[in-house]
Amino acid sequence: MSLTRRQVTMTALAAVPLSFAATGTAQATTGGRHGTRTLYIAGDSTAAQKYADAAPETGWGMALPFFLHKDRPVANHAVNGRSSKSFVDEGRLDVILDEIRPGDFLIIQFGHNDSKTTDPVRYTEPWSTYQDHLRLYIDGARDRGARPVLATSVERRRFDSAGNARPSHGEYPAAMRALAEQEGVALLDIQALSLALWQELGVEETKKYFNWTETEQDNTHFNPPGAIAVARLVARELLRTGVLAPYDLHRLDEVIPESWITWPEAVA
Repeated sequence: MSLTRRQVTMTALAAVPLSFAATGTAQATTGGRHGTRTLYIAGDSTAAQKYADAAPETGWGMALPFFLHKDRPVANHAVNGRSSKSFVDEGRLDVILDEIRPGDFLIIQFGHNDSKTTDPVRYTEPWSTYQDHLRLYIDGARDRGARPVLATSVERRRFDSAGNARPSHGEYPAAMRALAEQEGVALLDIQALSLALWQELGVEETKKYFNWTETEQDNTHFNPPGAIAVARLVARELLRTGVLAPYDLHRLDEVIPESWITWPEAVA
C-alpha cells in the first residue's frame, strides 16, 4: 500500500465520530460468543499445512485448532518458502482478503525467508521493505473489518558450543515488534517464547520437537510434538494479548496426543 493511500485511510478514520468508532471496536472485540469468527494464517513453512508425502513434518498451524473452540476455525494459508513479499506477489494475500470477513482475524508470521539476501523474489530489508509489506496485511485486514495480528517468527533449533539457544532471525523480530507498536497491532512474540522453550529443553531434548528422522536432521521444521508445543505458545499469546477471550480457547494446559495430527493426501 502506498503512503498516499495510508494517509487517506488514516484521515478517513480520524473523521469517524468517536461514538461510532467505539461501537465498532466493541463489536469487533466481543463479536458474539457463539458467532463463528475465523483465524486466517498468512505465513511460511513453519506454520503451513503438510501433506502425506512430507510426514512427519508438521506446521504449527495444523495444531492450533486443538486449542480453539469450534466457533473459532482456522483457515491456514501459510505456504512453504514464502516471505512477506513473495506471498503478496503471488496473489496469496489477495485470496485471503477476498475471503476474510468483519470480526475475523489475520495472523501474520513472516521472517524466515525474508532474510534470503541472494533471492530478490523473497528478500526484504527488516526496517524498510519488510515493514512495508507487513503493512499491506495490516491495512488489508483492517479495511475489511478484520483484526490483524503480528507474530514474530518461531526460532530455529540453534545452539552454541556452551549449549545456549541462539537467535537466528537477525533484525526481523525487532522490526516486527516496532511495527506492531507503531500500528497498534497485537503482537504474539513467538520468537522470544520459542527461544526460551528451546533453551529450557536443551540441545538433545529439542531434537524430539524438530523434524529429525533417520534420513533428515531438520532444525527449522517441526514434527507433531514441536508443532503442538508452538501452537500452544500461539494460543497462549492470543489469550495474553486479548485477541481471544478465555471462552475461545481450551486445553491450554492439557496433553495433546500426537495421534491427533494427520497428513492428508495432497490434491493434484
